[in-house]
Amino acid sequence: MKKTGWGLLAALLMLAVSCKGGSPKGAAVISGTKSGVITPVYATGFRVSYTDDGCLVDIQDPQREESQSFHYLLVPHGSRPAHVPDGYTLLEVPVQRIVCMTSLQLSNFICLDELDRVVGVTSTRHLFNADMKQRLADGRTQKIGIEGNFDNEVILGLDPDLILISPFKRGGYEALKGVDIPLIPHLGYKEMTPLGQAEWIKFVGLLTGEEEKANAVFAGIEERYNALKALTADVKDRPVVLSGELHGGNWYVGGGRSFLAQIFRDAGGEYFLPEDENSGGLNLDFETVYSQTAHAQYWRIVNSYNGTFSYDALKAEDARYADLYAFQNKGVIYCNMREKPFYENMPVQPDVVLADLIHIFHPSLLPAGYQPVFYALLP
Repeated sequence: MKKTGWGLLAALLMLAVSCKGGSPKGAAVISGTKSGVITPVYATGFRVSYTDDGCLVDIQDPQREESQSFHYLLVPHGSRPAHVPDGYTLLEVPVQRIVCMTSLQLSNFICLDELDRVVGVTSTRHLFNADMKQRLADGRTQKIGIEGNFDNEVILGLDPDLILISPFKRGGYEALKGVDIPLIPHLGYKEMTPLGQAEWIKFVGLLTGEEEKANAVFAGIEERYNALKALTADVKDRPVVLSGELHGGNWYVGGGRSFLAQIFRDAGGEYFLPEDENSGGLNLDFETVYSQTAHAQYWRIVNSYNGTFSYDALKAEDARYADLYAFQNKGVIYCNMREKPFYENMPVQPDVVLADLIHIFHPSLLPAGYQPVFYALLP
């Protein structure tokens, strides 16, 4: 184990994601000081370059190089660039009115303290943020419907400058193309590393003119994550971890090169599909999962359960679950989305998720008294 001062580590664990400070609200910082320049390091789904005409942003599915790409030229409001490169869409920033389609997107605005700009959202089923709840209550933000059934009249009434979308999901986005509002992909959910996903906060910083703040917030996330990751670098005993549940007869799991597999490895564990090269999801049957989890000590589950989730409740869903090694040895790692703001906060708090997992896999590596935030062993 790499030695880290307990005092420093405890301080890192106590730090919440900072969402204060940075450039004045509304200031477009698309060039200039180093702290205001966006340079993705971990995220591979967007690239940024600066020219005399403005900021060029290129977006593409980080899991598929052959997928459709999207290109934008960002300029300050009122600017008229001498040249717009072929294939690029002109976008004036900072953007004032935005519609978010996912909790992951919303997490970036919460973290940057930029909810004033979010005028529309989709589902609020697992919404915890008190500020956004109040905005929905008083009408400053409105629900635009659910995926596949958007209310175009409501969207047009909101007069958004752009809509953030997840173009490679089944979201019914074709129906939105007729509203003549820019549809800008936010592909944080496709990143294959926790820091890559969190780094999309810099992309939102570009849109909102909060580059300096976004850089500062991400630097804190990165520092805390890497300090925790260093604790497990030399551990020898790496428990095997299963994830997911059966739905409709199939067990949907992340591939061996997925975001989830990476955070398990960073926490000093090993994903149950170590040789798999897929970065996206896989559908497996129970027999396949069972055959590959004979010695999986842990089983990670995130769901929305109405009541107190338990081993009995899990067995009631499918009696075969009781045959799994992790079930028999009380190794279920659990998060109930009804009780915890998992998808609302997790994308910008990978350091907190990592600490929770280290606490479960290797409790001696963390200061005594660590209290889990998202994940805990099911009693």
